[in-house]
Amino acid sequence: MKGLFLDAVDDLAGVFRRVRRPGDPDMDVIERTDIAPDELPALTAGYDFIFDDHTQLPSGVLRACASLKHIIFLGTGARSYMNPEELAAIGKTVHIVKGYGDTAVAEHAIALMWAAARGLVRMDSFMRSGNWLRTEGLQLTAKTLGLLGFGGIAAEMARIATGSGMRVLAWNRTPRTAPGVSFVALDTLLADSDVLSVHLLPNDETRGFLGAERLAKLRPGAILVNTARGAIVDRAAMIAALRSGHLRHAALDVFDTEPLPAGDELTTLDNVTLSAHSAFRTPEASDKLIRMALDIACGL
Repeated sequence: MKGLFLDAVDDLAGVFRRVRRPGDPDMDVIERTDIAPDELPALTAGYDFIFDDHTQLPSGVLRACASLKHIIFLGTGARSYMNPEELAAIGKTVHIVKGYGDTAVAEHAIALMWAAARGLVRMDSFMRSGNWLRTEGLQLTAKTLGLLGFGGIAAEMARIATGSGMRVLAWNRTPRTAPGVSFVALDTLLADSDVLSVHLLPNDETRGFLGAERLAKLRPGAILVNTARGAIVDRAAMIAALRSGHLRHAALDVFDTEPLPAGDELTTLDNVTLSAHSAFRTPEASDKLIRMALDIACGL
């Protein structure tokens, strides 16, 4: 088996070289961010599998990639870049990597929550411009954190939040239990959460899951944290709730369009904290991600 790492940027090429072991499959590495779909047949010729971090893989184009049988997506959100069912129908299996960054993403979500609660970004910006802005923050001890979806990341976030003295509620589409977490109906979660953190996987059922009707059920003045996928939250409805004050703050690591365009409306709102889809970006998580992807390749 021979593989190709399509888009080893943001230090991933160095991580790849660091975590490789004797006996891993032969792989070549491309360090580019701008691979166009029409380049894929030539680039993947002669390779049995590829690693894909963020390159779009249209099914119609991959039909012409004769040797390619396996796509190892570096993460869980493969559907943002390809259609796994369509690819399976033309003999190309999509593999995902689960659990590599649960702690990293949970810590980032917690950081976004605290920054939003205390208005840190706005104060920092004003002080850098010479203005002494003092704002009243939200004290989170004894407040309620609601987890929308409950997998590994949400479990880590619950662990951290309970240790901080927060009450933790969760809703999941399939039954779950976890120490210190009360599982409740969706409407109860929305109504009772001072902070709602999104942890749903992106698919056709969850696209726009938090629309205007569900956002309206949130407790007035709630904080929304999203480190999952931008498409799970209806952007227009979220912005309207932020402008009206129904949402106190949105703390976002993911967006409908990435990179976020310069001058995007979200950048003009004082009650929004933004990070560049980087919740998973720690050395520990990156090493684990690439090692787990290589382990998948070893088993092909």
